[in-house]
Amino acid sequence: MKKIPVKVNLQESVNGKSNSRRQFLKVGSLAVVGTSLLLSCNNDDDNGMPDPDGVFDLGSGDLGILNYAYALEQLEAAFYTSVLDGSYWMSASAEEKLILEDLYKHEVIHREFFKAAITAAVNGDSSKVLPELEFDFSSVNFSDRGSVLGTAKVLEDTGVAAYNGAGTYITTPDYLVIAGKIVSVEARHAAAIRSIYMDDPKAFAGDDVVDANGLDLAKPPSEILSAVGATGFIKTEFTANQLPED
Repeated sequence: MKKIPVKVNLQESVNGKSNSRRQFLKVGSLAVVGTSLLLSCNNDDDNGMPDPDGVFDLGSGDLGILNYAYALEQLEAAFYTSVLDGSYWMSASAEEKLILEDLYKHEVIHREFFKAAITAAVNGDSSKVLPELEFDFSSVNFSDRGSVLGTAKVLEDTGVAAYNGAGTYITTPDYLVIAGKIVSVEARHAAAIRSIYMDDPKAFAGDDVVDANGLDLAKPPSEILSAVGATGFIKTEFTANQLPED
């Protein structure tokens, strides 16, 4: 099985095109904002660290939720990295290329934001920061449009439901503001993918993701992690023993 490392240099090229300095500064400024917010609270009661068997646990409280979000952002960033390395993207329409490249950049920004912010929050104690995960996307055919966009749809819809569900467990108001800003971007991603993938003009806000009250789905961490685990994409083992189950 091929294992794809998540790490992506923010200044590396995107299929031959370097990220602009402006894009890099956006990443840096977001990380600084997150760092200042995270440092304003006390995470002494959080225990994100390896268990005796060496398996990392996400931890409890706000730190646990942040590590949880970091895991999901690592997954999405790694997926879109593989998309941009695949033959489907190389031959896709100009519109689809632009959408997928933007999604790639956003997910890398989100991933790096959480990494920097959590590291600052725990004063550099790496034992409390989720490590870089490894992934196996061998079940995805990156030369096939349906396989790529179908997987993207699942990941984006899952990401929106994950942030919506995690909001109820966040105790620090500033974190909730940041989570709200990120989930709104994830919802834009989901709508964009649905619009180009599904043959339905109403798919961007379909009944399968928006209920009769006009509200998007919200799922607890346990349900999200179970669904993500079932994909087989995440190869690095970690636990969520201290996160709420419902």
